[in-house]
Amino acid sequence: MSCIRFNTPAQRQAMRSQRPAMLTAEEAAALHPAPEMTESKLRRLRLLAADPNPKIREAVASSYHTPEDLFLTLARDPDEGVRGCVAKNEATPCDILRMLADDRSETVRGWVAVNYFVPADVMEKLANDRSRTVRGLVKWKASLSEDAVEPAAAKAPAAV
Repeated sequence: MSCIRFNTPAQRQAMRSQRPAMLTAEEAAALHPAPEMTESKLRRLRLLAADPNPKIREAVASSYHTPEDLFLTLARDPDEGVRGCVAKNEATPCDILRMLADDRSETVRGWVAVNYFVPADVMEKLANDRSRTVRGLVKWKASLSEDAVEPAAAKAPAAV
């Protein structure tokens, strides 16, 4: 007996018509709003940022609600994973990303390179990084933006 199941066209149509609707990120966020940030939550983030467990500090470094002074403290953390979480967080201020572009860890510098909100001057600096991996990430990220520009250019009417 075979494990393969063959559905008739009518069965496939019935499954398509009954599948759940896919929501956009904005629609899902509207249906499930995040609770507002309160002073007690900020106090909790400050407390957790000082936890001896680096995984707890990584969670704080990954939060969009982390205040700027905590980002700065966590960017100086002895644990590479914590600094990496600061580097990849899209809410990290640009000045802290600039600081992390000089981090001793190529992993942290790599996370800075792929952060969508890293300033152009930092990308130029990382394009000349001593690490081949970091330079490769900068090149890869640049190729993504080139790919996005090429289809738009292909749609543009040719100059006569």
